[in-house]
This record gives sequence, C-alpha cells and structure tokens, in this order.
Amino acid sequence: EGTLYVNGYHDHATTETAPGHATLLSGRFPRSTNIVRNNVGVPDKDAPLVGGGGPGASPFRFRGTVLADWLRAADSTTRVLSISRKDRGAILPMGRARDQQVFWYVNDGRFTTSRWYADTLPTWLQRFNARRLPQSYAGTAWTPLRPAASYAEPDSVPLESAGSDFVFPHVLPADTAKATAALPGDPRMDVVTLDAALAGAQALGLGTRRGRTDLLAVSLSTTDAVGHRYGPGSREIHDHLLRLDRALGAFLDSLARLVPRSATIVALSSDHGVQPFPEVTFRDQAGAPLRIDVEPTLTRAQNALRARGVDAGLALDFEYGMVFADSAAFATAGLPMDSVLRDIAGAIRAVPGVARVDFVRDLRRADTTTDVIARRWLHALPPDLGVPLVVTPKPGVYWQGVRIATHGSPNDADARVPIAFMGPGFARGRRVARTVRTVDIAPTLARRLGLVPAERLDGVVLTDAFASPRR
Repeated sequence: EGTLYVNGYHDHATTETAPGHATLLSGRFPRSTNIVRNNVGVPDKDAPLVGGGGPGASPFRFRGTVLADWLRAADSTTRVLSISRKDRGAILPMGRARDQQVFWYVNDGRFTTSRWYADTLPTWLQRFNARRLPQSYAGTAWTPLRPAASYAEPDSVPLESAGSDFVFPHVLPADTAKATAALPGDPRMDVVTLDAALAGAQALGLGTRRGRTDLLAVSLSTTDAVGHRYGPGSREIHDHLLRLDRALGAFLDSLARLVPRSATIVALSSDHGVQPFPEVTFRDQAGAPLRIDVEPTLTRAQNALRARGVDAGLALDFEYGMVFADSAAFATAGLPMDSVLRDIAGAIRAVPGVARVDFVRDLRRADTTTDVIARRWLHALPPDLGVPLVVTPKPGVYWQGVRIATHGSPNDADARVPIAFMGPGFARGRRVARTVRTVDIAPTLARRLGLVPAERLDGVVLTDAFASPRR
C-alpha cells in the first residue's frame, strides 16, 4: 500500500547501529551528526538510568537537529514517543532534546529511560512494566512458525550460535531473571516492544488531536540479534522475519483503532545490513582469506611509541577500519606521524582480505560519483575525529576475532536496507530503477508534512514517493 525503494542504502562507511539510527530522522551523515560508531554513540556515565539496570546513556554527542525538532518548531504542542530494545535505537532518532519521552529495554525486564530525559517513569510505563510480559516467557520455547518443509535453510549448521543451541527449539531459561536477559535474542522481544509502543501511543493520545502531527518512533532490534547469532542465511532469521511481519501487521491494525490509517504516515527502514559468515561466503573457494588480522602491524607501531615514552593506546588505535592517530602524541615522541602511517598502510595492504587502504586526505580527491567506498568513508568521518587512515575489507571478509555474523564495513551487503513510505499522499509501487539513501527519509517526511528543516541536510526529497509529485 506504499512506496518501496528496493535499492536503499546507508551512504556511510561505519554501518553500525548507532550511526545508522542517527541518520534515519536527521537527514544527515555521521560526519554531520558526530555519531560515527557504536562504542562512542550514546554511553554517558552522567546520565544514569532511572531505576538502574544498565549503563547510563544520552544523546550528548549528537550534533544538529531531527524531524522531531522541526515538528515542535512548527507546533510546540507536538508529542513525541520513542521506544526500542536498544538505548541507541530509542535515543538517536530523536536528537538532543530532553523534553520528550524516550525509553528502552533493560535486561531486568523493564523499559526505562535515563536522567537526561526524566527522574521518574511516567505512570503509563510503570503500569506496562508491572504487567511483567518479559517474565511471562520464562521457560517457553521459540519454535518454527511453519512446518520444517517450508524452510529452504537447514537447521543443522554448527557455525551458528558459536556451535551451541543452533537447532530448534530455542528455549528461554526457566529462571525469570535469566529469561528477561535472554529475551532480546527471541522474536517475542519485538512483540513486547510493539506492545509498549502501543501502550504509550494510547496513553499520550498520539495523533488524536486535530491539526497536530505527533511522532512515534519504534526500533525493533531482534533482527539484529538473531542475525548476529545465526546469520542471515539461517532458518532462524527466516522464521523470525515471518514472525516480525505478523507482529508489525498486528501493531498497525491496533494503531489504526487509535488513529485512522487516513491520518497515519508510516516510514520503514533499517540501521544497517549484514554479511553472511565468511565460512559461508567463501565455502567454495579453498584458501580464501576469511578474516583480516591487522594486530601485528599495529602492535609494532605501538611498541615504537612506547619505546619513546608515549601512551601508545592513546596515540594510535584501530576500530572497524579506522586508524585513529593523535598528532600531538607523535610530536611528543619525536616520531613523524605521516611516515609511520605510510609504513602501517603499506603493511596492511599486504594482509590477505584487505581491499584497500586510503589516507582520508586522498579520498577527498576521489571521484565520489563512481568511487562508492571513498564517498562512504567521507560521509562517515567528521573533520575533527582524528582518523587519517582507513582500511576497507573485501566484501564478505570479517575482522580477526569476530565469530558472530556481523556488519560495519562500507560494502554493499552492510549498507543495503529497505526504505518504504506508506500513508496519505504517498504513491504505491516498487521503485527498482534507482538508488536512494537513508538520509533522504527525513527530508521526504518533512516535505510531506510541510516542515522546514532547521539546517542544511545531506539528504534530498524523494519526490517520486508522492502520489502527486508536482504538488
């Protein structure tokens, strides 16, 4: 009933949860939002959780504005609710504003928030938590929705789930505390998240006041958990997606009882893609490199820094293809940083599985209309990040030590996502002829709602999403 862009992409290199979520309702790349990687996304010790249960979190690193800000600028009475299993999934689509309702799941079975937003939980959420839905699943099993013959994927792949519990049924622990901690890897986690979103929408009266547009953001994280554990070609991910489809259908039907479909716009996408296990990708290629080990090269460079009395961990670091270098530390050590980095680059280029190693300054001279990798790296890195050198793995190759199915590279499998719009004013049909980006979602929604973004965006309006593009 809506417009589906088959070739949707995150057009940035660090295809992780935090950077991806930060693009979805901001219309801007990580270089603009400053959310470049998971580890430095929302963790914040100065914003502890209400009621405890996990590390503190906030959007204090986020730069700029989002759709919610543009809505409130047009109408200060706009209400906003964001719900997710993950803290970063709930926080980052909402930007920096404190006066909004943003909640996520903690492993003790509650949805909560941090003191960035509030000191107490609203009554409706306390009541929802008191229902103890996660605890009710203790000791129950996730079994296939359909007969075994309906699945093309084998249910006997020891590569999945680190070789343990890789065959249906998957049973949650009978102990409620252990069950609530394990629930994020079970499809029913999404059902609980959607139930919480529906309870909040009803309690807040979202979409029920004529003339006001409210915003409900829901991030469903089980696809990520199941994909990591069992891989994108598993029977588990197949069954999970069948269940997710049903859960979304039930949620939209229930939401329509609160707000008519004729008054509801739905946008759907994902925070990243995923690559299969390299053992699967290269199973027919004897001797193909599966994982890239850059540790020996970095260790040699760090040892040289330590010999000069420099804290090597602060001066030189590596994460998901990014080489972090502190020029001041190199100057203190009396080492020419550029020369050291050239040696590192040369050594890493020789490592099997590496596609390319680039100095960021050289990427700025690349033809980014044809060089997709260069463009995605440039879109990912703020100028003040301190990353002079980047490493891109070959498609399908993982970093050393990674044993779960994963993502995070600039390659297409990690970047490709669905992008869809549905509701009044939007056209119907599949768009297969061109590529669109997640940063195009926010400007398209803003145009549909008659909003003026508060700043220049990286994305553009997808006019062919509208039923009447000229208008």
